[in-house]
Amino acid sequence: MITLNRISKSFGSRILFDDVTITFNPGNRYGLTGPNGSGKSTLLKIIMGLEEATSGSVTLPDRVGILRQNIEDFREMAVLDAVIMGNKRLWNALQERETLYTVEMSDDVGMRLGDLEGIIAEENGYSAETDAEILLSGMGIPHERFTQKMNALPTDMQFRVLLCQALFGDPQALLLDEPTNHLDMESIGWLETFLHSYKGVLVVISHDRHFLNAVTTHIADIDYETIILYPGNYDAMVVAKTAVRERSELEAKSKEKKISQLREFVARFGAGTRASQVQSRVREMQRLQPQELKKSNIQRPYIRFIPTEKAPGKIVLKAHELNKAFDDLKIIKKFSLEVVRGDKIAIIGNNGRGKTTLVKMLAGVLTPDKGSVELGHQAVISYFPQDHSSLIDKKNKNNAFEWLKERRQGVYDQEARSVLGKMLFGGDDAFKPVGTLSGGETARLIIAGMMLTEHNVLVLDEPNSHLDLEAVSALAWGLSEYKGTVILVSHDRDLLDTVATKIIAFEDDGVHFFDGPLEEYLAKKG
Repeated sequence: MITLNRISKSFGSRILFDDVTITFNPGNRYGLTGPNGSGKSTLLKIIMGLEEATSGSVTLPDRVGILRQNIEDFREMAVLDAVIMGNKRLWNALQERETLYTVEMSDDVGMRLGDLEGIIAEENGYSAETDAEILLSGMGIPHERFTQKMNALPTDMQFRVLLCQALFGDPQALLLDEPTNHLDMESIGWLETFLHSYKGVLVVISHDRHFLNAVTTHIADIDYETIILYPGNYDAMVVAKTAVRERSELEAKSKEKKISQLREFVARFGAGTRASQVQSRVREMQRLQPQELKKSNIQRPYIRFIPTEKAPGKIVLKAHELNKAFDDLKIIKKFSLEVVRGDKIAIIGNNGRGKTTLVKMLAGVLTPDKGSVELGHQAVISYFPQDHSSLIDKKNKNNAFEWLKERRQGVYDQEARSVLGKMLFGGDDAFKPVGTLSGGETARLIIAGMMLTEHNVLVLDEPNSHLDLEAVSALAWGLSEYKGTVILVSHDRDLLDTVATKIIAFEDDGVHFFDGPLEEYLAKKG
């Protein structure tokens, strides 16, 4: 089990959580929730021992699997070795054994080698490579990559290897921060199945609502300067939390009404002959004084995309036999598509199959080797790139307000500030330098730019990657209510279920077009 004993964490005058005591039990799978900035990753770092709490202590089991983000530290390692490192005791024994085999044999060396063989046997070291290969295959890593160095793999694959590292060695506890960030839908499904069979204690942070609902048995929600434990998955927590808050607000209103009646009685008879009754009412008023309800830190942006008044023709975009290759690797082959006004199209498929390459060509930011992309009459595209740096240069000295004003010529300051406020850049946050923005803030600023500019076609490539659950939910609502056309790449099931009415699926046997929502496509495929 994992036990937090009177844990507190604050930054200056800002309190994230205060005097929290909580136990995470084996066999349970806990989702750690709260909006960006609430302290989820901070709490996980405290549990991992990577950051100190302001006060309190943490008790952990012996073997803890941690999803690490420092891929640079593993650049020169072989993929299989990087996974086996997840079992620190086994890895240290293997490394020491290898070193001892290079020195002159003696009685002491022989005794130590015997001890090491015992440790390796205890940690199932003789099946370590096979166990690591099973994890890597489940994560969609090709077999020929297993012996390559980490730096030879694409970045998303390197993160998958580090996820395998966290899962390796039968850890008693798993601490996973955004494990689905670099996974496609197939790998997410494999991970869900793996975690369902996991017997230890799991604590996971994820912005993927479908994943949290599929995996978790409990939710530990950071809010009101504490951590509140709810049984059930994320949706069950939202219902319970809303009910508790509403009940507290109703009780506070009821007390205020009663106090008002008592105050009126005291005012009428305070100077009269009913002194004892007046004193009784005064004591009742003091007893009923409601405690101030702590303010929730939950904030949801308001996302609304308004298409330009100039309506496009029936066909807003036409792609004819697109081809694109990088060196000798052919990514897109003879791809053709007609997008009809009002379509809400989701592009899905495993990583590396060309989804981003395709939407870049559709958005006009990448030129095909062959074929053509034609925009329909009066069609205007607004594009959200997977790589935020293509729109927001972190070296740019502009602040968020200045960057947003550049999106549309002649925009009034008040209108820009209004859009920023809707995207949670209130007060001084509107003047944060763009180079200091977090991933979530950068994504929200790009969406703010899309809300401010003219368009009737939205092309979005993994827009949810850095957004918290509240922002993803707001984005889903904004896209589903949009009166224009949407082309969306994402692995987020909840977002796709809400928005998409048509599917383009990149599968092993080619590209499939399906007229219907994601759930129907997956059912047909299954």
